[in-house]
Amino acid sequence: MFQKTDDIRFLVIGAILVMLLLFISFLISFLISQKKKLKYHKELQALHDEQKNILTQQNALLEKKVEERTTQLREQKEALQRSLFELKLAQAQLIQREKMASLGELTAGIAHEIQNPLNFVNNFSEINAELFSEMKDHLAKEKLSESGQLHIDNLARDVTQNLEKIVHHGKRADAIVKGMLQHSRNSTGMKELTDINTLCAEYLKLSYQGIRARDKSFNATVETHFDDSLEKININPQDMSRVLLNIFNNAFYAVGDKKRKAGANFEPTVWVSTIKQNGKLVIAIRDNGNGIPEKILDKILHPFFTTKPAGEGSGLGLSISYDLIKMADGELKVESREGEFAEFRILLPYS
Repeated sequence: MFQKTDDIRFLVIGAILVMLLLFISFLISFLISQKKKLKYHKELQALHDEQKNILTQQNALLEKKVEERTTQLREQKEALQRSLFELKLAQAQLIQREKMASLGELTAGIAHEIQNPLNFVNNFSEINAELFSEMKDHLAKEKLSESGQLHIDNLARDVTQNLEKIVHHGKRADAIVKGMLQHSRNSTGMKELTDINTLCAEYLKLSYQGIRARDKSFNATVETHFDDSLEKININPQDMSRVLLNIFNNAFYAVGDKKRKAGANFEPTVWVSTIKQNGKLVIAIRDNGNGIPEKILDKILHPFFTTKPAGEGSGLGLSISYDLIKMADGELKVESREGEFAEFRILLPYS
């Protein structure tokens, strides 16, 4: 009986050992399998990371190429836009020059045709005035009745006054014709690097001396503020000198006219300045004259429009100036307050 019990015990222990061995074998197999799976997952993750890095590099390279191509296209677009702008500008300037040339030829033809009969009117009006003066002096020596002498004197006075009006308006017409001829004068179109400060100073002095030569009593304060750092600008100096002279003359006329009306308490002053703003040269000419009424401010650049009394202006100075500035691809801006000031600003591009 004890022998059977021992046998059974050995069998149980053997079975347990077998089961333990089987479990250990299964556990070892499971661990080996898990290790293989872990290694596989690591290799798979490494492959995925590598592919991701390659894809990231390819995306970065592609984005760089797209950005470079976009930059090239943008530069090409900007170059084409600049070319188109320059082409339109050149076309506009060419059209403006052709218009000016055609208008100039027409104006010159009309002016020359008017000039001859106008010369006759002016010359013979002056001669007749002299003849009437001589006739009046001669009749004064003759013995005439008092009523007859009075009648002749009245007639002579009336005729003389009429002739003076003819002479006055003849000279006015003569000034208009000269203005038309000046308007029709063809520009050489030759540009050169010009020191705008020197040009302004030269023609400001010339304008002031010209006014003084016609009116010895004229005096005005002139203040200049020239930017010494300005580089030379490529312009037609002949055209720009005509522009400056016209505007300077108008400024001095405005302050002189106000001085005659306001009296000793008024100090005529003209300011001229140059400066570079936003890539453009700005010439500002300001006076403290009577200014320009707002209702006619938009008309002052029209040909033959003038605010001066009859006989004192042709109405072509500002019109000529506006056309010349436009041909230089510039702008002419006007600001004024009636009774206080007028300011003309010339804006020229650096090119």
